[in-house]
This record gives sequence, structure tokens and C-alpha cells, in this order.
Amino acid sequence: MENSNIKNGVKHQTIAFLAVPFLPQGHLTAILNFTYLLTNYGFPVHVAAPGQHNRQAKLRLQVSDPNDFCGKIQFHDLQLPNFSSPPPNPNHDPSVQFPDHLQPLFDIIPKLRQPVFELVAELAQKYTKLIIIHDYFMAFVVQDAKTIPNVELYNFIAPSAFTTFFHYWETMPGNNPLVLGSQVIDPSIVPTNDGCFTPEFVEFLAKQEKLLGSESGFLINTSRVIEGTYVDLLESLSVKTYAVGPFHPIPEPEKDQLPNKERNICLQWLDKQKTESSVILVAFGSATTLHEKQIEELAIGLERSGQKFIWALRSADKGNEETEGGVTNLSALLPEGYEEMIKDKGIVVREWVPQLEILAHPSIGGFLSHCGWLSCLESMSMGVPIATWPIHSDHPKNATFVTEVLKIGVVVRDWAKRSEIVKSITIENAIRKLMDSEEGLEIRKNVQRVCVDVRRAMAEGGASRLEMDSFVARVTK
Repeated sequence: MENSNIKNGVKHQTIAFLAVPFLPQGHLTAILNFTYLLTNYGFPVHVAAPGQHNRQAKLRLQVSDPNDFCGKIQFHDLQLPNFSSPPPNPNHDPSVQFPDHLQPLFDIIPKLRQPVFELVAELAQKYTKLIIIHDYFMAFVVQDAKTIPNVELYNFIAPSAFTTFFHYWETMPGNNPLVLGSQVIDPSIVPTNDGCFTPEFVEFLAKQEKLLGSESGFLINTSRVIEGTYVDLLESLSVKTYAVGPFHPIPEPEKDQLPNKERNICLQWLDKQKTESSVILVAFGSATTLHEKQIEELAIGLERSGQKFIWALRSADKGNEETEGGVTNLSALLPEGYEEMIKDKGIVVREWVPQLEILAHPSIGGFLSHCGWLSCLESMSMGVPIATWPIHSDHPKNATFVTEVLKIGVVVRDWAKRSEIVKSITIENAIRKLMDSEEGLEIRKNVQRVCVDVRRAMAEGGASRLEMDSFVARVTK
């Protein structure tokens, strides 16, 4: 069988791709953006995930033409058994804020093993070669695919190379410093995994890691212009690693703007701001619910900072519903009369926001972020400095990379003090430092340099595009 389609100079036999994403929003978004890049090479691309997660991902697409995006990818809606999922807990232990309300979802994920294998077997009969791109956390689900001769597996890594390498480094006997070399940050200042995960998720992770090893390579959402040293180190510990990110599109706010009635309320509000780089976005991702006491302190700190802001105040996604989180009255935790008091300075938004488009707006000058890697990459590519507020998972290591390696951010939540509520005065001072200080100006210069490097890497002939071409060449040989 020959595929007559030739794109980007690539001619290939009937090779198709199947993406098997991990289900939290950040992982799902990253792998979807990667699969869309594959369609530009003329490959048939399939995505297998539970129907509710596919639907939610489509609703949250931040691309210029969602219909084109979805039209080029064939989504397969898998059926998960019914399961009970508790709402996010706003009164959790401040020292361990991993979204344990998602654990029932993680527990049920192994049930996807059989339907995924049946889909793989079906697709493998249609194509000369089927390439499976599976999230690191879905190794259990795809383990049977290696028994089919014309199937090849690649491991998709959503976190940074820095975080992934030091995750492995933490488990290496002796942590031999000679392996690192002189260009690497002192490992002693890199946060360990303590406090990042619940014991239940650590067990889930261990089950996945035991099944890794059948892959032909790793695909990672980063670029060598950002993390070249750590990509090389990670590759030295594993297999061929392709740094083919960032995957997200680059919004062009001056082109094809929607009329105000269709434009997100945050973007409408930003359009009215007269000064560039004057607003800070405050958003903590789709898997975080702030403690009740923390919401009050953050509200006070934002108001007293004197800076304009957009605050996405919402609770984490549920595990089994297409909702905007399980707690609907978070705004009731704000100080009385708060929104009237800050009406000339900021807005509080209670639903999911188009983060990438907001960061691309010229009025945005800072991002108070949980430091999920996707958020970090979006901020870098838009030239927006970061106020770091790590909460769980890979966030602490990413935050260290942002502030200590790239030097494009300031610390708000000190991970060493994670058992404490961050006080309003700490928040106020950090925001002022980022947005209105000499140190903040230097950080802004640094992030602009990173922005230029990242955009060049993503463009034709750039480092990441060349790595993508190299990956395509490998699977088509």
C-alpha cells in the first residue's frame, strides 16, 4: 500500500498515528497539539480517550480554526465504567495539595486496556505501520500493543526535561554528581518529590514505570533551546529523545479578532486597558483548588499590590463530569464587597479561561501561575514573566527551573514552606517585584530573550521543527 500524499517533503507508506493521552487537561491538551502537528505531514491521526474527556478537550481548544483541528483528527470515544468521583476539597492539608479527588479516575484508567488494545488491533489491519504515542502515565493501558508486529510505541512526556531528569535522578543509587557536568544546576536546590504526590498516586506511577521499556523513543514537550542540557541528560538515562515542543499554536491577536459579543470576557476587558504589560493573569490550572483561607489572603494581596489583574477563581476539574469544577461558591470566600472594591483594577472570572490567548494579549505583563509545564511554556512563548506558586506534581521543579535556571520569574510560594498559607504581604511584594521594580525589569528582559529563542525553534528550520523532521524521518524509514 502506498500513500500518495506528500507534505513537507515527506513521502511515506500508509503510516498512521494513535495518541493515547493521560486524562487531566494539561496532558490531554499537550498531546492533542502534538497530534495536530503530525497532520501537517499528511499522516492519518487518531486519538483514543473517554468520550467526556474528548468533548471537554474540544471545547477548550485554543486554535484559530477548531473545525479544521477536529476535522483532521479522528477521535475515538472510549467507554469508562461508571465510578464515583468526590468534588475537589477546598479545605485540604496545605502541605499536600495533590488533587486526590481524581484518584478514582486514576484507579479506573486500567479498565481502558482492553478497549485500547481492540482499537489498536483494528487500526493495525488498516495501515502498514501504526505508531502509538502514549502518555508516560498510560503505559499500563498500551502494554499489549507491542504484541502486534506492525505497531511501534513512543513515550510522550508532558513535563519538562528538567523535571523528568531530576525525577529519575532522585531514584539513582548514589546520585553520582559526575554524571551531571558543570552546566547543571546544583541538585541540592532542586525540590524532591516529597509533598508532590499522594501515596496512592505514587503507587499508580510505579505501576506505569515498571511497564516502560518497549518504546522506540521519547517525545517531550520542550525545546533544546530551553532545556538542551537536560534533554541530553535524560537521553543518556533512557532512549532516543526528541525535543519537539512547544506544541501550542502562537496566537495572533491583531488578526481575525472575533466581535466583542463572541470574544471572551477576559479579552474584552484587556482590550480596554490603555497600557501594555500592565496586567497580571492569576490562574492555577485545571487540577487545583485553593484552600479557603488562601483565597482570602490572595484576594487581599492582589488588591494591595496596586497592579491590575485577571483572576481565574475556579475549583479543579472533576474526574467524571464535564463541569467547571466541583465547588461553585468559591467567590463567596472573597472579602465582603471585594469585587466592587477592585472594579477599576481587576476582574474575577469563575470559569475556565482561554489562557494562551490571554497571555498573548499586549496588556498582559505577568502571570501568577502554579507552574504546570504547559503554562510555563505558554508564558515563555508569549514573553510573559512568571510569579511562581507551585502546588503539586511537577510544579516545584518547574518553578525552580523558571527562577533559578532561566531567571524569568519570582517566587511567591516558597515550596520549603508549603505547609503554610501564603500571606497577603508576601503576595503583594512578589507581584510588585515582578511588575514594577528594577529586578522585574531584568526578568522581563530575560523572558523576552527566551521568547525569541522559543519562537525561532518553533518556526520552519528551527531546532524543534528539525527534531520533528528527524522523528518523522525515523518512523518513515
